[in-house]
Amino acid sequence: MQLFEELVNELDKERVTTNHTVLTEHSSDESYHTPHLPDVVVFPENTGEVRKVMRLANNANVPVVPYGLGSSLEGSVIPSKGGITIDFSYMDQVLEVRPDDFLVKVQPGVTRTQLNKELKKYGLFFSVDPGADATVGGMAATNASGTTAVRYGIMRDQVRDLEVVLADGSVIHTGNMAAKSSSGYHLNGLFVGSEGTLGCFTELTLHVYGIPEHVMAARASFDTVDDAVETVIALMQAGIPVARVELVDEASLKQMNHYSETTYPEVPTLFLELHGNEAGLEQDVAFMKEIVMDYNCRDIQFETETAARNQLWEARHNVAYAYIHGHPGRKQMVTDVCVPISELAGAVKDARLAVEESGLSGGIVGHVGDGNYHILLMIDVDDPDEIERANKVNERIVYYALERGGTCTGEHGVGIGKQKYQVQEHGPSLNIMERIKQALDPKALLNPSKIVNVADKAVQLDK
Repeated sequence: MQLFEELVNELDKERVTTNHTVLTEHSSDESYHTPHLPDVVVFPENTGEVRKVMRLANNANVPVVPYGLGSSLEGSVIPSKGGITIDFSYMDQVLEVRPDDFLVKVQPGVTRTQLNKELKKYGLFFSVDPGADATVGGMAATNASGTTAVRYGIMRDQVRDLEVVLADGSVIHTGNMAAKSSSGYHLNGLFVGSEGTLGCFTELTLHVYGIPEHVMAARASFDTVDDAVETVIALMQAGIPVARVELVDEASLKQMNHYSETTYPEVPTLFLELHGNEAGLEQDVAFMKEIVMDYNCRDIQFETETAARNQLWEARHNVAYAYIHGHPGRKQMVTDVCVPISELAGAVKDARLAVEESGLSGGIVGHVGDGNYHILLMIDVDDPDEIERANKVNERIVYYALERGGTCTGEHGVGIGKQKYQVQEHGPSLNIMERIKQALDPKALLNPSKIVNVADKAVQLDK
């Protein structure tokens, strides 16, 4: 095909491929959604090459899908209309660390672990921890958050500036290095979470933090979800410096214990982490013990040793893999919603009931400090009945959230799985989103059929 030859001329033969194995690797993410092969995968090394790819795609009316590591959970990177997938794994440089400004500039293919390894030399760390070792470009694309969001905020809060290649190959910057600005529209907020539908991120300037002097982890067990959630609200109202607070239900604790070889009580449990100085945390721990006991805490254990803390959080992060390991031959459907914290206990109880009524194996974990929780369901993707039951669970928790002022996704993104709820959540505001999409990507070639539905002018590539 002519476009393939043009791409090879602009990049080189080694970084443009139609190899079936590579196409298959880029046809799906970690979700249960149906894979779809791209027509070609390219591996640019710099902004200039991304511009060339975008210009060729725009001239040929061919779709383009940006790709990080494929760890997204709602089908965001599935090239549902084929075309070009841009894999950013070769753009993986930490370009500049500015410790005095608490800023770092990176390319989009840098992973969270890679970034923190580099920042550690300066006594700094990047706060967003979605569990997976995702790329920062992908994390910005889906507005990721994770376990530390309750203290440090979500991905959108960390982005100071983006270099973006638009659909026509032009390049813009969305912000600057200043800590705040009242100048113009907030383009950072527009592009973060856009899932590759408005442009390709080629550089990101991110806010980072000083590594805490002292870190303490805790695990608190309760008889009921209500008591656990009420405890979190009380801790936050008391000003306890909670950096992480995660709820894990009974079913998930069972899977966790089996997979991670832990022996935690299989009851509703909070996993917590506190950041601060040693003297201050001693006072906070004493206060925390008083608070949790007021809410019928069965037991609370504290860990200050690095190995013990790592074991606790590794077990929490591996809950999804624990379910997969415990259900061989099945695929995992992971969905999330976010509700006001005051609605969280009721939401989790209703979600648990929905899972039980479905007859599917599954559990609930949540970032309870900000009202975000996840359901993990194990399904046979070849069984239409199981897929339908899983979809009903998803629909039930989404409607529960929307009816109470929440959102259909707190951090996974819209992708394919949550697009059908956009009208109900956004109403007339969705029309504004569609007009923004049409203005920036008039041919609708950037990750088409995601977030908003607008008519595209894509053509099928000749094979």
